[in-house]
Amino acid sequence: MNNQNNKSALATLCTVFFFWGFIAASNSVFIPFCKTYFNIDQFQSQLVDFAFYGAYYIGALSLFVMSSAVKRDILNNWGYKNGIVYGLLLSAIGAFVMYPATAGAEQGQTEVFYFVLIAFFIVALGFSLQQTAANPFAVALGDPKTGSHRLNLTGGINSFGTTIGPIVVSLAIFGSASWSTEQLAEKISTNEITLVTVQVLYMCVGALFLIAAALFHFSKKLPALKSETAFEPANKARNLLIVLTLVIVGCFGYIFSTYSGDAVATEELEHTRLIILFIALLAVIATVFVANSSASKNPEGWGAMKYPQLVLGMLAIFTYVGVEVTIGSNLGELLKQGVENTGLNTIGLPVLNDSELGKYISMYWGGLMIGRWVGAITVFNPSKGLKKILLIIVPYVAFAVIILANLVKYSFTTNEILFFGICIAVQIGGFFLAKDNPVKTLKIFSILGMLGMLIGLFSSGNLALFAFLSGGLFCSIMWPCIFTLSIAGLGKYTSQGSAFLIMMILGGAIIPPVQGKLADVFNIQASYWMAVACFAYLLFYAYRTKTVLDKQGVTY
Repeated sequence: MNNQNNKSALATLCTVFFFWGFIAASNSVFIPFCKTYFNIDQFQSQLVDFAFYGAYYIGALSLFVMSSAVKRDILNNWGYKNGIVYGLLLSAIGAFVMYPATAGAEQGQTEVFYFVLIAFFIVALGFSLQQTAANPFAVALGDPKTGSHRLNLTGGINSFGTTIGPIVVSLAIFGSASWSTEQLAEKISTNEITLVTVQVLYMCVGALFLIAAALFHFSKKLPALKSETAFEPANKARNLLIVLTLVIVGCFGYIFSTYSGDAVATEELEHTRLIILFIALLAVIATVFVANSSASKNPEGWGAMKYPQLVLGMLAIFTYVGVEVTIGSNLGELLKQGVENTGLNTIGLPVLNDSELGKYISMYWGGLMIGRWVGAITVFNPSKGLKKILLIIVPYVAFAVIILANLVKYSFTTNEILFFGICIAVQIGGFFLAKDNPVKTLKIFSILGMLGMLIGLFSSGNLALFAFLSGGLFCSIMWPCIFTLSIAGLGKYTSQGSAFLIMMILGGAIIPPVQGKLADVFNIQASYWMAVACFAYLLFYAYRTKTVLDKQGVTY
């Protein structure tokens, strides 16, 4: 395969990574809009994340279960190239389903919202297949020694998608105008703002998925690319994950049933719903500790789960994805929800409406882009002096990109730029202290994440807002650290361990709805204790996994 074909394939692959970020981050704008448009509560609005990230879990688990049944890796049998093609086609179907799902929908038709969730689920199911295949495909498109360069490039493109996704979707739904809360509510109630623009947007996205699939399929010179790693059965792990799935389905199925008909949301019912959600959350935690305990006594049948660093890492990925998604997804409600008769929201700032949220959501997800751009510096092996300079310059260059991207519709005040600039300075300090060590990085950024959430909980105004927004900066670099530590020392089980970690993107499906229901029962600002708990576990994981790996004599 010549160099030109490599570049062509990599360029096409970058579009796939871009769409993952674009769609995932734009959900943060779509969620508060759905709450207003469909007359649903905060928990129901977070079901967008439940459908989206739950599809990642179902997709990865289904591949694992089917591969176990036929005793060979199905994705490897297809080849990474075909896996990406099939995933793109599946996502295209989901995007096109959005049109009939919302055709003729009017404000207040809550039942239509559940058809929207089905469309999101199908789109993300395709993403699950794409993501499982695309990462090794990127590594295989050239010299393995430069594979990390290509992954960092695709990761940077993904983060750019997360930055502009909220802006584009806000423009698509609301246009360039910014209305007052009352004006927006009136325009929605009179159907001046409808789901037509959402339909057009997803029809365009579906067409782009088909074009990308065609580019991959008809590029005959591109190899299918397959892994040489043999499939490792893990029947006990498979059975435990199936039981977990049934528990989660049962919990959410019960909650869905309580929203049917003319059921009145009494205080007792709301508390019952919250308890059931915590049962689903505790089921995930229990699954991890049962696997860890059982595998330590008899490792046979557990596959990669016999390694404690992998099992603890699964829960770390679960909480990391959960906290990353839930901070952004509940941010819109935090800025919209007013305190009675004050004209201010729960953190003491003027109440915003759906059309005004995009820039803050873009800033939050842009924080992840900033961290990932900084994390990519080391790949290019700069000198120590140059690296120190880049650690300071690159974050602010990325911030400038965020500001420029928002100029299409929004502008930032001097105070907003100053507050976020200070948050970035704190992140830069964290990078200098961590010195590229994954354990130190996790410890430092987990502590900073906890402090950010606590300041947001106990303060008000811009201080609270930017404390919550800083969560994106501190989450940004965690994924590669957790992934690296979790698969360290796994040997022949590395591939299977990676698949288990991808399944734990499930955190994005469970944690946001739990926070949403906490907001319904208590209030939106207090619900951010959920984020504090997630960062606390990530801090525990950093300490615990170091002890485990040191005991095994594994270098990291």
